[in-house]
Amino acid sequence: MDPLDFLESYELLQFFHCNKTVMSCMENPHTFLSQLRDYNLIPEDRYKKVSRMKSKENMKRAIYDILDWLERERSQHISVFWTCVFQDIILNQYPTLRLLRNSLMDGSFHFNKQLPERVDKEETDKRKELSEDEEKEEEQVNSVKKRRKQRRRSVCDDEEQQPGPSSQLTPASPMKKGEKNDYWNWPIYKSYLPVTCGQKEGTLSRDRLAKGEKCILFQKQWLTPNEFETLAGKKSSRNWKLSIRCMGKPLGNLIKEGHLKSASYKRGRHRKESKLASRSLFPSDSIIITVSEGEEDDENEDEEDELENQENQVSCSSEDVTDEDGDTGDQTEQQSEADRDSSKRVFKVTCGDLAGTLHLKRFASGTCGKSIRTETSWLSPVEFVMEASCPPDATWKKDIICDGKPLSVLIEEKTLMIHSLLCNCRLCSPNDEDRENEKNDDECYICRGEEEEAELVVCDDCPRSFHQKCHLPHVDDAILGDNRQWRCTFCVYQTTQDWRYSDELEVEPAMYRQISQHMLECQYLVLCLCRADDERTFALDPCLYLDRYSTVIQTPMWLGNIADKLQEKEYQTVGQFVSDVQLIFTNCASYNQFNPEFLAMGDRLKELFNSEFKKVFNIHEQC
Repeated sequence: MDPLDFLESYELLQFFHCNKTVMSCMENPHTFLSQLRDYNLIPEDRYKKVSRMKSKENMKRAIYDILDWLERERSQHISVFWTCVFQDIILNQYPTLRLLRNSLMDGSFHFNKQLPERVDKEETDKRKELSEDEEKEEEQVNSVKKRRKQRRRSVCDDEEQQPGPSSQLTPASPMKKGEKNDYWNWPIYKSYLPVTCGQKEGTLSRDRLAKGEKCILFQKQWLTPNEFETLAGKKSSRNWKLSIRCMGKPLGNLIKEGHLKSASYKRGRHRKESKLASRSLFPSDSIIITVSEGEEDDENEDEEDELENQENQVSCSSEDVTDEDGDTGDQTEQQSEADRDSSKRVFKVTCGDLAGTLHLKRFASGTCGKSIRTETSWLSPVEFVMEASCPPDATWKKDIICDGKPLSVLIEEKTLMIHSLLCNCRLCSPNDEDRENEKNDDECYICRGEEEEAELVVCDDCPRSFHQKCHLPHVDDAILGDNRQWRCTFCVYQTTQDWRYSDELEVEPAMYRQISQHMLECQYLVLCLCRADDERTFALDPCLYLDRYSTVIQTPMWLGNIADKLQEKEYQTVGQFVSDVQLIFTNCASYNQFNPEFLAMGDRLKELFNSEFKKVFNIHEQC
């Protein structure tokens, strides 16, 4: 794709407007003019007239007039102009054009030049007759009139003549006194914004940022925000939303204020892309080509069938997985013929004594894509077989079992699609950052992806990922800013549980203990309940979505409220914490007396809490 395609016409026209004089001063401009004539950009008579000129100064003025005419009369062909003058043979002859091209492509030219609004000279003959004092007075009067005209034009455009192309491209900010100069809202920055990180300057694509793609153009190369931050020497900050700025304002502020839309980006160790961005990288609604992966010598018998399927499929794109509507429709028809639910995207699998869950959006082949999640890690199918300590002749297609059937059945049913050997998606051709991100979950372990545009914090000891405020305690930006490893509450608790309580306790003494000495245990218990609450039934204030709840229940309680109280350290004793948790189950039983489904949910969660509480505090029940 031509790099010029990334720029809007009005941006190219502004660049042209600012460099007309530069181009008119080029030495030996005949080839330049011939190129414009060959592309039908200038009239034949103008070309002949300028070509006959012998004076260099006259030729410079004539070329400027031609470029000025081109801007006024042929502005719709500005893309053609830059395409024709950026041909290699033209660039080799005119270093000026090469410098202009580099400035345009590497982002060093910023479309933020606030030029004065163009004003045509008025009443020229009259001014010649005025004395110097009268002329100064006249200029002052006219300047006031012009400012008033500008204000009226901003209110009622149809009463004033529209400005020419140059005026449109150099927007005088129509600000009133006290207003903020929000450059990012100007029409000229509709698609691209100039950004900086340290001493590095680049150009941000709004659309690419919203899609979670590489969105910052720097020296002819597209980079992710994390890559641009690293390039600028700001990797230690670990927060590109603060380190990358647009005209002095952090991108994070622009995102919060709604000026920018951002799908979250993965950060190698501490931050990970959210579910929203994961969909764009590993689309769960689009299954990939069925071809032979050719990676296990003992499965050559399947190769011919898979190669036949390859001829009838659309190959993967170079950047992402195919997700066109047509392909999705075809695959849906194929899957509807299968016995299993086509909407199912996660499957329970086993290999020997090892159990895990297979995630379709991560699957690419036996070795590509860590698609199986165990309690401790993400594994590829081949790694899963090795982890299960299966016999040497075991193969992932035959020995990994799903619903009593080997994975080869899912492949035959086209539920699992093996990617092409030539596929360049992030599963098949991952970079170092992609490999690092595959080690952790693509969604929040607690809320399973709610608040999808928030970033995820990844644990360095387990595959879990969390939204910063879903985890207990909340993960502050300051914690992520250092270079130390971060471990989640689950990992910290599991590491310390063996030596925390060697002596058995009874329930009553445990209740009177100060919660400040047992914050970890209480945070762990709440996180366990939130994780077990699959449908988030007990996570939010029930008064918000249940009819007449407050008329039945006098003291509502929910997990989110308890988590907030723990975070704000409002509990004094363990007993106060336990009382609030038990209140959730009491309220559930009272409100759902005639709703056995929700009553069962509450009972299940209550049993889980009682069981985990006894383990956490090493409770000994008296007979």
